Amino acid sequence: MAEDLIIIKDKGKQEQYESLLPQIEALIHGERDLIANLANIAAALKEQFNWFWVGFYLVKDQELVLGPFQGPVACTRIKKGKGVCGTSWARAEVLIVPDVDAFEGHIACSSASKSEIVLPVLKGDEVIGVLDVDSEYLSHFDDVDALYLNKIVKLIHG
Repeated sequence: MAEDLIIIKDKGKQEQYESLLPQIEALIHGERDLIANLANIAAALKEQFNWFWVGFYLVKDQELVLGPFQGPVACTRIKKGKGVCGTSWARAEVLIVPDVDAFEGHIACSSASKSEIVLPVLKGDEVIGVLDVDSEYLSHFDDVDALYLNKIVKLIHG
């Protein structure tokens, strides 16, 4: 079945999220496969916002392992507490990093990445992965991104 997104570019960030959120919910509704859902979420976010990189890392054997993503090739494995993704996992909290070069221990998967937001994906109280979004612009992410991306990750049922 072909799926089409209605992409809006002539509105503010909040309006873009408010348009995309129900579309993502409809896209993953009734699909039980986690990987399929993560792939479609990453694609929808990339298509709407054209971020440098958007994707998921999944917890496997006490590491974050690269999952579905859109963008250039990425780091494959990240240890708990390492880099922005590993720190978000360890703390089970959203991290907004305006300048990745200023984040102690940042893992530079790409030198083109300048700012980042990472959100834990929870199943119950357990972090099963993270949503990682990178931008080639400094200070690209804010509380609006955190609010709406958190709503999106809450749609994921691992």
